Amino acid sequence: MSTAIVVGGGPNGLAAAARLARAGVSVTVLEAAPTVGGGARSSEYLVPGLLHDHCSAAHPMALASPFFQEANLPGIEWCSPEIDCAHPLDDGSAGAFARSFDVTDELLGGDGRRWRRMFGSTAARFDELFSDISQPVLRVPRHPLTLSNFGVRVLPPATTLARVWKSSQARALWAGVAAHAFWRLDRPLTSAVGMTLTAAAHAHGWVVAKGGTQTIVDALVTDIIAHGGKIETGVRVTSVEDLPEHDMLLLDVVPTTALNILGDRLPVRVAKAYRKFSHGPGAFKVDLAVEGGIPWSAEAPRRAGTVHVGGTFEEVVASERAVVDGKMPDAPFVLVGQQYLADPSRSSGNVHPIWAYAHVPHGYSGDATESIMSQIERFAPGFRDRVVGMAVRSTTEMSQYNENFVGGDIIGGAGSPLQTVFRPRVSANPYATGIPGVYLCSSSTPPGAGAHGMCGANAADRALVWHSNR
Repeated sequence: MSTAIVVGGGPNGLAAAARLARAGVSVTVLEAAPTVGGGARSSEYLVPGLLHDHCSAAHPMALASPFFQEANLPGIEWCSPEIDCAHPLDDGSAGAFARSFDVTDELLGGDGRRWRRMFGSTAARFDELFSDISQPVLRVPRHPLTLSNFGVRVLPPATTLARVWKSSQARALWAGVAAHAFWRLDRPLTSAVGMTLTAAAHAHGWVVAKGGTQTIVDALVTDIIAHGGKIETGVRVTSVEDLPEHDMLLLDVVPTTALNILGDRLPVRVAKAYRKFSHGPGAFKVDLAVEGGIPWSAEAPRRAGTVHVGGTFEEVVASERAVVDGKMPDAPFVLVGQQYLADPSRSSGNVHPIWAYAHVPHGYSGDATESIMSQIERFAPGFRDRVVGMAVRSTTEMSQYNENFVGGDIIGGAGSPLQTVFRPRVSANPYATGIPGVYLCSSSTPPGAGAHGMCGANAADRALVWHSNR
């Protein structure tokens, strides 16, 4: 029987292991932390009975993921909020969208028709689109017309695309979704992430996993073991020399860690690319226990699973530019997760778990807690009085919690135009390390961050092809 070792037990490492185990490969997952899951863990670590996602929360790509569609893992139940995303403004209004374009029309008023025209065709063919954009760029696409239509729309900067909308609500809403790129919004291709996330919302919704993101990890672990795989935690791999004999090696780590593990075995050109790989801004996270939930001034955020807190379009653009330039803005862009609205089992009575993080400069050493609290209070007066518990995770603590979160970078690498298209290097097979049988499978490879499993599945597929042809 052929053998494989997967270093790193995040969602991509587990997806790779599941793919290999189902193909009849004897797989062992080695994870340095006491538990597997990486950024996809959940626990009741703040208040008993209150379930918090540690990092990954809403999963816009999950239902379109070819990996999840093919695996059909038992034990995962997807839940949807009434409104997927809202963006409050200081005048008490908010931009918002729901999965239904008809509902979104009502939420955005006159800009609803423009919103539908911008995202409608992409949403209608989103599964086709994702089957292509979840693969490396340098390949023959399965759906060339769908992909070319998408490409034309996402080439301009997010600031250029924003001109489509007339209202301050719709423009701010677009800025918040585009800001998931963790990059300056006045740069080319910064519309790509926003377009993808918004189309995914209208195709499937920004779903959450009932019982927390941890249930995705648990389902993957169950599947791996059911197919003969093994999971070993508390095992730190620092060199390939420390590993037992194997046919295939997959690394769910960032390129710099892969460089350290593989050392001189890496071809010079690949080692050079891994050294040049750059990380982007960080995330400063605050988990909250809030009695009665957040008292948003606007009505839509009270029903939204995700709330983007950043003020006007111009404010979001300015704050994202600042963090990319290494400056901490006074009013940072904050993402607020209210997963309990889709999954009430996460709450304890009238106390609800609130998930929030701010975009901050890479490796930011300060304390962004007050900035986050002030931003939420700005759009929800009286919010502070409802907080009954709080836990903070700085960028340093982020990288300690998950070593792939270098400097607080939770998306596996900077969202610059080059790395948006080619990560971790320019190659038709970016998962290959140049060492036969050794592949990178982390979110530093296409299609990037998210609990969709495609980075791991894609790398595993390449490894299986290599193994069958050798």
